[in-house]
Amino acid sequence: MKKLLFIVFILSGLTSAYGQKAPEMLKGSFSDDYGIRYVINDSVWTQLPKTKYHVIRWNREGQYLIAKNDGANPGEGGLYTRIDYMTFENMSPYLWGFCLSAYNARDDKAAEAVVIADRKNPRKGCNGFPFSRMKKSE
Repeated sequence: MKKLLFIVFILSGLTSAYGQKAPEMLKGSFSDDYGIRYVINDSVWTQLPKTKYHVIRWNREGQYLIAKNDGANPGEGGLYTRIDYMTFENMSPYLWGFCLSAYNARDDKAAEAVVIADRKNPRKGCNGFPFSRMKKSE
């Protein structure tokens, strides 16, 4: 019984740093400032119509997620992605944005090691490009 409690304690610590739940503001249906639509939940980030990222872990403190690209994606199927996100102020109706920091990494560790997002400069902080701004779809 002590072993089981210890394992539960250790796993609860891991899920606080790497939660398996998406932040509430990221859940739902969205469109970006390019007109692309998305559906996001705890386990899948879908860029409509055909691109899916299967979430391996959310790092809520670091504001990013690590995902495995769906094998049926139009490009980079079976590889790994890091998606960084941030909240916006005074950009209504855009409340948050994201940056594909890595989209073709060989494994989840390599994707997580890619750190290009600069949240201090959302207009050029995604490897010289702006974060994609997201608003709730109606």
